[in-house]
Amino acid sequence: MKPIKFNQANKNLLKPNSMTDEECSSLWVYTDGNQCISCWKMNWKQRIKALFFGKVWLSVMSGCTQPPVWIDCCKTVFDEE
Repeated sequence: MKPIKFNQANKNLLKPNSMTDEECSSLWVYTDGNQCISCWKMNWKQRIKALFFGKVWLSVMSGCTQPPVWIDCCKTVFDEE
């Protein structure tokens, strides 16, 4: 999956200086001060795998613990205006 910029994005989280471009890239997010929301796009192969296997795996590079997270698969998580 690739992170994509979306209309509501209001902050660009830059990759850590200690990581290479192959390891990490910047991430556009929407933030309201309580949460950061990012948008990820699947390629066709990933879409087919999601259809057949019905699973998405999440890895958070945080060490010993994991902050609360959520994942959804929908057109948008924002109220349509």
